[in-house]
Amino acid sequence: MKVLVAYESKHGSTRAIAERIAKTLSTHDLTATARPIDEVVDPGEYDAYVIGSAVYYGGWMREAVAFVRDHEFWLVDKPVWLFSSGPIGTSRPADPRDMAMLRQTSKPRDHHVFYGALDRDELSIGERLVVGALKAPDGDFRDWSEIERWAEGIAEALCKAPVTA
Repeated sequence: MKVLVAYESKHGSTRAIAERIAKTLSTHDLTATARPIDEVVDPGEYDAYVIGSAVYYGGWMREAVAFVRDHEFWLVDKPVWLFSSGPIGTSRPADPRDMAMLRQTSKPRDHHVFYGALDRDELSIGERLVVGALKAPDGDFRDWSEIERWAEGIAEALCKAPVTA
């Protein structure tokens, strides 16, 4: 079974999460490929989808929202999981503002929010001003074991009830 782990990442934190998800799925006889959204050529060639985006200013990145909306045809009849990356520190925010539309369009089996990472040295001046005003803490807050457990659950679901093309 071919699984696409498509992601939109601005500074690499979400990319690393997507790559870990794909690696975990691949240990279960699934052919999982992590790919940036703008490099997905033929979404119809996959049997299942895990789609993720960094969260900025309370919502998914524009390209990720467009990917889900533009590929609804492929997503509607296949298993889909969504993940968001970006909260830092210890407080979990509410779902990203786009999540109601994303759920309606893709009918995901689950949506999970993972903590992200913040390295001010990688930010633009404008982004530094925003995180400074928010008093956002620097650091890597990703919980790799939580990410792997979530991916294990996806693998278990796909291996129990495989989808036919």
